[in-house]
Amino acid sequence: VQLVESGGGVVQAGGSLRLSCTSSGNTFRFTGMGWYRQAPGKQRELVAVISSDGSTNAADSVKGRFVVSRDNAKNTVFLQMNSLKPEDTAVYYCNGYAIFGTRFDYWGQGTQVTVSS
Repeated sequence: VQLVESGGGVVQAGGSLRLSCTSSGNTFRFTGMGWYRQAPGKQRELVAVISSDGSTNAADSVKGRFVVSRDNAKNTVFLQMNSLKPEDTAVYYCNGYAIFGTRFDYWGQGTQVTVSS
């Protein structure tokens, strides 16, 4: 199973970016897909996730600014990021997980998002 992200880059504070992540090689639908991020010197943290039924969960720091969505038919998850802040600067990782008795997590390679002030 491979997850490939796209859409990262450099943007000024207040700007927007849209991340995409497409999976390939899986014959199953992910129970959940979403995004995590890791800033230099910090632990990886949850940004937003969406389940196969469309329910979402997001970190308090991004609520009202970021929107996670999903195309189940295309095994793709998106993250629309608006009103970006310098503190959003991080490597963003796509995650997909499935439960086969236990949870199996799959990760993308990460995409850099840099927000300049």
